[in-house]
Parts: sequence; C-alpha cells; structure tokens
Amino acid sequence: MTSHNSHPAYSGRPVYVVDGCRTPFLKSTGQPGPFRASDLAVAAGRQLLMRQPFGADKLDEVILGCVMPGPDEVNIARVAALRMGCPDTVTAWTVQRNCASGMQALDSAASNISSGRSNLVLAGGTEAMSHAPLLLKPDMVGWLAGWQKQRGFIHRGKQLARLKPAMLAPIIGLLRGLTDPTVGLSMGQTAEILAQRFSISREQMDAFALASHIKLARAQREQRLDEVIPIIAADGSVYEADNGLREDSQFQQLAKLRPVFERHGLVTAGNSAQVTDGAAWLLLASEQAVKDYQLPVLGELVDCQWSGLDPRQMGLGPAYASAALLQRRQRHINDIDFWEINEAFAAQVLACLAAIEDQDFCLTHLDNATPIGTLPPSRLNIDGGAIAIGHPVGASGARIVLHLLKVLEREQAKTGIATLCIGGGQGGAMLVSRAGDMS
Repeated sequence: MTSHNSHPAYSGRPVYVVDGCRTPFLKSTGQPGPFRASDLAVAAGRQLLMRQPFGADKLDEVILGCVMPGPDEVNIARVAALRMGCPDTVTAWTVQRNCASGMQALDSAASNISSGRSNLVLAGGTEAMSHAPLLLKPDMVGWLAGWQKQRGFIHRGKQLARLKPAMLAPIIGLLRGLTDPTVGLSMGQTAEILAQRFSISREQMDAFALASHIKLARAQREQRLDEVIPIIAADGSVYEADNGLREDSQFQQLAKLRPVFERHGLVTAGNSAQVTDGAAWLLLASEQAVKDYQLPVLGELVDCQWSGLDPRQMGLGPAYASAALLQRRQRHINDIDFWEINEAFAAQVLACLAAIEDQDFCLTHLDNATPIGTLPPSRLNIDGGAIAIGHPVGASGARIVLHLLKVLEREQAKTGIATLCIGGGQGGAMLVSRAGDMS
C-alpha cells in the first residue's frame, strides 16, 4: 500500500464551487490548432468572469494547470489572468502534475480557501497538445553551436561538411512528453501492461470505447453539456462542441484499427484518448464570499487524495487514490452516487475496475481486506469520457470535476468522485458533494 494522508484535505473552512465552464475540446488534426493554450484559457475565463456579479479585481488569485505552456507564456496562469481582464494586483501561478494538472489547480485553490488565505479563486487547466513543439536532436544543437563559432568561408565550409541528414530529423515533443523516462515506457505501453495483467481483451477495450462515443453523442443531442461555451478563432470560425465525437463509430471499424504502441498489442488509437486542445475553469469561493456576492452554489469540494504507485502501471492510479479516499472518509463505493474516471485508455479504466473487485489486489496494494466493490456502468462517465471527448492533459482534471458536479445537479444526487491516472505513477481523486453535507 502506498502512503497517504490520514486527514481530510480541506479540514478548515468549506470550499464551494459557484460556477464553471470549459471550451469545446478540439481534436488535433496533425497540425497546430487554431488556439494556443493561453487562447483557450482566456476564451473560457473571460466569459466566466463576465457573468459574475463581482469584478475580476475581487479574485484573490488565479491558478492554472498546464503541462506544456509555450516558451513565451511560461507562467501561463499570469498571462491568461491579465489577458482575461484581471488587474495587476491579482496574483496568478501555474501548476503541473502531468494529467492531473487541472485537478492540482483545484486542490491548491481549495487548500488556500480552506485555510483562510483566499476567498475567491479562479482555478482550472488548459492545454494545446497540437502545439507541442518539435525539438532538435542533441547532435544538431551541437552542430549549430559549432556553426556560430566558425568564422570565414573555409571554416564554415568544414562545419557544413559535418552536417548529416539524420541530424535534421526533429524530435516530436509530444511523444517524448508521453514517455516516462524513469522506466522507458510510453503511456500506451503501460496500458498494454495492465491489459495483460488483468486479462483485458481487445473486444472489451473496443466495446468500452464505442460506449464512450455513444454516451457523448446522446449527451450532445440532449444538451447535457451546458458547461461548454462557444469560442471563436482568429479567422472567425466558431467552435461550439467537442469535435472528436465519432457518431458513426461501429465496433467493426474499431476492430480493424492496428495497435499503436506494441506490434502485437491491443491498444489502438480508437480505444485511447485523443490528442486534444481545450481549457476548463471553476470558480471557487468561501462561505463568506458566497454570502457577500449572493453566489449560487453548484457544489462543494470535500476532499482530495494523491497516491503514488509503480510508474510501469501508472494507469491504476484511480484505484489507489479512490480507495485511500474512501478509506479515510469511511465510505463504501456504493455511498458514491456518480463517478468520473478519466479515460486515458480503455484498458486503463477497465483495469482499475477489475483491480477494485480483486480481493488479492485490494489486500496487497490498497490495504483493504475485502474488495472495494463493483462500479456499475450506470454510475460511471455517464455522458462519455476522454476517449470520445478528448484529453488535453492540463485541463482534464478540471473538466471531470466540473462535469461531475453538473451530473450531481442534474440527477439530484449528493456525492461523486472524480479520479484520473497520472503519468509517472500517480493517481488523484477528488470527492465532491452537491448538498455539502458529507462528514
């Protein structure tokens, strides 16, 4: 069992979510998309702030999760805050916990509100994965350094002769970023490991992926995603909905896709999360701020758990973090009305579901003498997940928390857990309540 905190994360003042929104999640087409990460954050944040009964100057801070901010927006939270109209006096800072960066932003904001340091915080995540950089190889960097030192035609000619075509091949930054350097495995390879460990078949993965698209299609038809706001690109194009949805997806089509990460593997582009651009924000408030500005309360952030595990099996992070959270709160899996588990890979989510049902796994790894329990499909990702929606890594943690609160409101339910795996071997889980009545 990995170590975890024994005390609730927010043991001081209650932390309320009063509003939130996100951009449509836009699937990468293989070239830089119409929005940079800061553009997405500003587009959503500006609309969210404009509909509040207070000015942006009343915010205590802005916290934004992002894995790959561009070189001209390193502290992207500050860049976004100023561009969306926050005055110079509102501080802003960026957090990075790989796939859980958006959830880390919420956790950091909630901790500051709970402790009394802040009353109003705008927190969320953003990512433009399509803008991930192309990098130069080390030998090419060395060659360029040598070129700069040469003077005269002869010396530069000799340096030019040292240039080899292979040195010109770029390094794809996104692929490097999605590979764990400590174990030398890509995230997709870790999903293959889990599929083998828990005997998950290709058919099960593809069926899970198909269900994600079907659920998202229904949610869009029934206008269940009211947290999504339209955004306009520089060329005037309007984006109103997640565009990675494949309404025409069929099981036979998914079955024809080749494995991506292992030659004889099971993980394909069809049963994995999409490479996506998007941003999500939540507005968090103390009880005093709710009263001062007469704000509506969407729900409460009750507790948060971070857990560590073997990076080779990082996809099991939700099982570790959720089990520790339930244990600390002395709750059973059936006490939680709805769940959001980020769908990095179908294999990864299915492995988590299998792990919490397995007595040996729960005893050995989760400190539970009995299985955590079974999570029915009717309570999990009921409006689709990242396989259909997309997974802009810095934003997903905020998206699943926001949507979970929307689900609780719509279904008149009380409690939910949003959880996700984290590259590098971690898991995060956040307990939320609509009624704010959990002990």
